[in-house]
Amino acid sequence: MPRRGRVESAKVGPSGRVPLGIADGSDPFTEFTLEHRASLVRLAYVITGDAYLAEDLVQGTLIKAYRFWDRVSAADSPRAYVRQILVREHLSWRRRMSSREVVHPEPTILVPPLVTQLPDHSAREEAWHLLATLPPKQRTVLALRYFDDLSDEDIATTMGVSAVTVRTNASRGLATLRARLQQTKDYI
Repeated sequence: MPRRGRVESAKVGPSGRVPLGIADGSDPFTEFTLEHRASLVRLAYVITGDAYLAEDLVQGTLIKAYRFWDRVSAADSPRAYVRQILVREHLSWRRRMSSREVVHPEPTILVPPLVTQLPDHSAREEAWHLLATLPPKQRTVLALRYFDDLSDEDIATTMGVSAVTVRTNASRGLATLRARLQQTKDYI
């Protein structure tokens, strides 16, 4: 793979070599990655419910985006294009794993620091726990709608489904969350 950027102006890393693609900051893919990686990781975390899976998902997404960078950079919104890759990679991975996956009755989920502003820690933990129990498509729709502030049409484009499917998944996901929240309150 060819190196990008100008090597002569690059900073040399601890190994004595110039990191690939980070020679002088003029590489558009590197600039894109530096600007959007954190938000992609946060979105991936909301969708997967697992910090390590989120990192893996973003890494795979960025690898795919790099391979097709000419197409990605020519899009109206490269961020939306990469977000679409991320969501589709996640749903594709879920389909592959569904035949092998063992579902645990009590999913454990770490809470990222900047995701929510619920008043206390227990309410935040409960919200994340309930969100983690939703089916992947419902969780993805709710994450894109409430975390990434996308419209139903943008979510439909990102997921490769119709806007009606988005609204259906959102409605079912919210209804499930309400019912489970009510069950939790009745239990207490």
